[in-house]
Amino acid sequence: MSSKNDILENIRQHITDRYKMPDIDIEGIQYPDKIAQFIDVSKVVGGDAIILNDDEDINKVIGSLYADAKVIASNLPDITIATVNPDNVADPYELNGTDLAIIEGEVGVAENGCVWIPQNVKEKVVYFISEYLVIVLDKENVVNNMHEAYDKLTFNDYGFGVFISGPSKTADIEQSLVVGAHGAKGVTVILK
Repeated sequence: MSSKNDILENIRQHITDRYKMPDIDIEGIQYPDKIAQFIDVSKVVGGDAIILNDDEDINKVIGSLYADAKVIASNLPDITIATVNPDNVADPYELNGTDLAIIEGEVGVAENGCVWIPQNVKEKVVYFISEYLVIVLDKENVVNNMHEAYDKLTFNDYGFGVFISGPSKTADIEQSLVVGAHGAKGVTVILK
């Protein structure tokens, strides 16, 4: 069987009419207050988003929101309430049973409440295996729409990234909504 490139090259040789790709300049939706829009949409998709005041301690805020969390995973230097650093586990299975993961987001999108998270931990399983997820995001990095977000995407050495918007949910089976099916049961974005 031919490789993918061989097949595509064979197709290209048999195309008689070629067209240049058009220049498309898409102006996505713009919001008068993209932070307020991001917060509102985050709640609509089942999550939450809050703004951290300058005088608030992020650890106390998270601790009050998730008072029952015992196993807290984070590699962020400002997070002192973490009990596990996902960069220091020998095996990703050690993260099973994580109550709360606190991670850093790179770009928030007001249009749909999602946050771009390039893999910034050794074990990306922490994004999906934790019961609850807190995403710390610089409010200056909230953009209006996905067009703007794609212009800002970056990958680091791990080469993986994911958009997360609210808690994991599905209604595939008998149209019954299941929250936490493929990831966290709850997501809170803290805008700092």
